[in-house]
Amino acid sequence: MTDKSIQVILGDITKCKADAVVNAANTTLLGGLGVDGAIHRAAGMGLFWECLRLGGCKIGQARITGGHRLPAEFIIHTPGPKWKGGRRGEVLLLESCYRSSLALAEEHGCRSVAFPSISTGSYHFPLDQAAEIAVRAISEFLQCSRYVKEVRMVCFDPVAERAYREALKKRNSKEEQVHGRCIRKA
Repeated sequence: MTDKSIQVILGDITKCKADAVVNAANTTLLGGLGVDGAIHRAAGMGLFWECLRLGGCKIGQARITGGHRLPAEFIIHTPGPKWKGGRRGEVLLLESCYRSSLALAEEHGCRSVAFPSISTGSYHFPLDQAAEIAVRAISEFLQCSRYVKEVRMVCFDPVAERAYREALKKRNSKEEQVHGRCIRKA
């Protein structure tokens, strides 16, 4: 997987230069709070009208639109699950958000994709668990992808950035052990 990578950065996803930017949307796709509202404001009313024609999206699935006024060619919208204690399929739904979004990116020939931290804001998904789910789903997808080569986790604050860096570090350590390439770091 040397030609494919996952990066964790601190920044504003609305300014991210990638082929596709993922929106942590609500099921209407018409804008909302947090990342969803920021993406809709930055992209402009053209995004609203395009999303209106899509007719919504179920939790865990994804839809794609043009990038409008964002630096990305596409915006992939995925409604994440609200945390309800972890006994109502939230983990599988969140995993599906990442997989569905990446499948759409692959289908549209995207080489780079930028994700926010899905469901960890007003939907209250535990950050550490969400980070591990995201990193696992992305890593597994990259092993088989033809087009997607670079995935960036764009974190809005240092707390989220730390959680995603830690999840990525754990994942990389596990992959090294599985492949028998335990590397000592100085």
